[in-house]
Amino acid sequence: MGHFHKHLLLLLLLLLINGLLPIAHSEIKKTRIESDPRPIILFEQFGYTHSGHVVVSVKGVSWKPPPRVQLSEIDPRLMGFFLIAAEMYPSVANESTHADERFCPLESRFVERVLVMEELEVDSSCTREVVVERDDEYSLFFGSCQPGVEVSMDVRTEMYNVDASGKRDYLPTGRAIMPQLYFFFFVAYLAFLFAWLYLCVKHRATVDKIHGVMAALLLFKALKMVCAAEDTWYVERTGTPHGWDVAFYVFGFFKGVLLFTVIVLIGTGWSFIKPYLQEREKNVLMIVIPMQVIENIASAVIGETGPAERDWLTWNQIFLLVDVVCCCAVFFPIIWSIRNLREASKTDGKAARNLQKLTLFKKFYMVVVGYLYFTRIVASALGAQLSYRLQWVVTAAVEAASLAFYMFVFYNFQPVEKNPYLYIGEEAAARVLEMEDIFEL
Repeated sequence: MGHFHKHLLLLLLLLLINGLLPIAHSEIKKTRIESDPRPIILFEQFGYTHSGHVVVSVKGVSWKPPPRVQLSEIDPRLMGFFLIAAEMYPSVANESTHADERFCPLESRFVERVLVMEELEVDSSCTREVVVERDDEYSLFFGSCQPGVEVSMDVRTEMYNVDASGKRDYLPTGRAIMPQLYFFFFVAYLAFLFAWLYLCVKHRATVDKIHGVMAALLLFKALKMVCAAEDTWYVERTGTPHGWDVAFYVFGFFKGVLLFTVIVLIGTGWSFIKPYLQEREKNVLMIVIPMQVIENIASAVIGETGPAERDWLTWNQIFLLVDVVCCCAVFFPIIWSIRNLREASKTDGKAARNLQKLTLFKKFYMVVVGYLYFTRIVASALGAQLSYRLQWVVTAAVEAASLAFYMFVFYNFQPVEKNPYLYIGEEAAARVLEMEDIFEL
């Protein structure tokens, strides 16, 4: 199997497993391709209705032949942009597998050509528009069926649907309700924040530092949601986010840092069990916070560049690796707290109180595991199974799970004098703690 075949099959396989490639749906994209020898480049993926359009503009196009090949030997008819509908992925993959080494997707009957390099004008530029008349999710590729040829060009892609009134909609059909969805969660978190502040004022005598950090988390989560709503609203109408993407990444960075910080601090028992952090717990924070910086940088690069960039898949791998490290790191403080509480219950004579805390931290541990598993693994699996028309369901499920997680944490660690959590007598608590010795976490 040739080099081109392997690249094509790999990309089609990833696209078939929809949801594992978080394609950036950024509306109007400008991309610089510089001396790129890749035989196939994925630019965009977009869910179309029956009245969709794709516009591709290129300028400053040039190519450099491989060693021992003359420039005149390069055939511009074998380089260009084409669309593949999702339902055609298996057909194109099968055709590529059974064809000879000269197979070129630009000549396949299962794709729709958009722009071929032989159509370039005198100034090495060209613009072509294709009307998409069939509902489906389409992927826009650039293919070069001549091995080793290095292509350079400035590319502008524009993908949109046209509604009944003739207005352009730059959001894919599966993301059309995202502005309303994000705004709903913004209102929910804003109400949550006001309720939390009211509770803190009402019980100011028992408010700890951690409650202030939790309030900041709600604030930045709400700000991230409103920026996401504005971002997608502007993209839907104009194709560009008008700067709201920058605010989204900034607030998303602070939200991410605060979320993992809150989980770590609660897991250590800071403010609830002890007023200080041990050295190993500080080390966990020193790992998580820089990792969150790297994760948010990777997220911004992934969202703003797109799959046409050479390092796009590498940034995806960095994002996933760092996210896994952060998720694993936050478990250690919770485990340490559970073990410390179990040991303390044997020596200080406060079995009931320690059992309350032990039960709370065990439940907190399970909820954190469930939340991280759902938002990372289950959400990706759900996205892989859903139709492109229902892409918004994944976002709705993740945000609903996040809101439920926040409500659990804030409710169980709220500033009240006596948290009525599993109140039992000393004798009963002692018996339960004895049973705990049998089972180690």
